[in-house]
This record gives sequence, structure tokens and C-alpha cells, in this order.
Amino acid sequence: MEEIGQMLKHAKPGILIVDDNDDILDYLSHDMEKSYKVFTAKDGEKAFSVLQNEFIQLVVSDVMMPRLDGFELCEKIKLTLELSHIPVILLTAKNTLQARIEGLKAGADAYIEKPFSLDHLYAQVENLLANRLKLKQCYAQSPLVHINSIAHTQTDAAFLERLVNTILAHLDETQLDVERLSVLMNMSKPTLYRKIKSISDLSPHDIINLTRLKKAADLISSGNHRVNELAEEAGYNSAGQFRRNFYKYFKMSPSEYIEKAYARTY
Repeated sequence: MEEIGQMLKHAKPGILIVDDNDDILDYLSHDMEKSYKVFTAKDGEKAFSVLQNEFIQLVVSDVMMPRLDGFELCEKIKLTLELSHIPVILLTAKNTLQARIEGLKAGADAYIEKPFSLDHLYAQVENLLANRLKLKQCYAQSPLVHINSIAHTQTDAAFLERLVNTILAHLDETQLDVERLSVLMNMSKPTLYRKIKSISDLSPHDIINLTRLKKAADLISSGNHRVNELAEEAGYNSAGQFRRNFYKYFKMSPSEYIEKAYARTY
């Protein structure tokens, strides 16, 4: 999993900037493209179209816009399964308590009043992206961390719970893959792949493996099991493959984890 972290450090996150003011749009996009892959839109409807066609990791949006304002765009993002994981920063000249409440109700992750400093905006962007990355890495590298730890909305939490429960219900299918999983989830393969990748930075194959391995870790914590038994319970064809995958994700062998779990109980 170290390679995932390294890849993310070197890849420029996709940022969507939404504002109907050309000067602000040009100013922000020109400055932010030094650190991010920047996309722009002049209203909420165009922004929503961009979100459906590009890999966006964060949205910075003005509130007062024609056709679909920032509050409406934010709410639409948070209620759309494929997009609900994307953090949204709202920029507004409204500094009233009511405006802040409206932003929170829409699901905004941060709310910045105009005029604002670029340093403040960058700090918010970097904080939101960094916190999400830490949670994703913790989930991928820790045997007992639940997948819901990477959910930031109720929509995401419901999707992830359904995803894991579906995999657990089919652990005996040793050849379970993204094609089969997409059928079980009643989603197209591209949609399922993109949603999982966007939330976790992992592939469906990784999520299937991690669900199997975390099931084994849970069994280890709940009682005495041999490695061969754990491999079978987790849906692996061979104990060797189980050992290799366990080490690949958690950087320890199942036997080492069993010893640690045993030591914690005494």
C-alpha cells in the first residue's frame, strides 16, 4: 500500500473552481494550477457536468451564481452517489449567520467569506485533502479499521456499508471480481469502479481483498484460528495466497498478527 501513498503525493489533485466572475475565475485558476489540476465552470449546472466527466477531488465554489447557485450545487453533489465524497468549499460575500447555516445544511465542508486570502484558501484545500488521504491510508493499512472511517457523508456511508455487506455475503465466491460485484450492486462496472476509486483511492479488487483480510483479522481477534482456517473463512483458495495478501496490505504475516492479538489479551 506504500505505492498508493507515493503515487498520490506526486499526482496533482483535480480541483474544480466555480464562479461567474471572470476575473476571480482567472485569478484563482491561474494561481492554483501551480499545485493542482484545475478545471473551471461559470455556474452550477456547468460545474455539475464537469464533475460527471472529470476526476475531481475538491470543489471551490462561489455562492451567488445564475442557474444553479453554490448552495444548490453543494447539496446536489452531496446527494449524488457518484459525487457525494467530494469536499466542497463555499466562497461567499454573505457573512450572516443564516448564510453559514444554509451552507452547513447544504453539506459544505468549509465556508470562506469574501474577501479572502489565498493563504487561507490553500490551507483549507490542503487540510481537507490531507485529512482524507490519512483516513484512506489508515483504512488500507490497518487490519481492524472499518471502511466507514473513510465516509464523509451519509450517502457514502450507506454505499460503503452496502458494498462491504455484499462482499461478505459472497466470501465463498473465491473468484469474486469487479464484474460480479457490479452485478450484485446493481451498478455498471465503470460507475462502481469510479465510485470506489474516488472514495478510497483503491480499486474494487483491493476493496474485495481488504474486506476478506479484515474479516480474517476480526476472526483472529475473536478467538483461536489456524492460518489455513482463516484463509478458508476469508474465501481464499490457498493459505499461501492469503499469507501473501495479508503481508502486502498490512506489512505483517497472519502469524505475526495472531501473536500480537494473543499478546493483547494477556
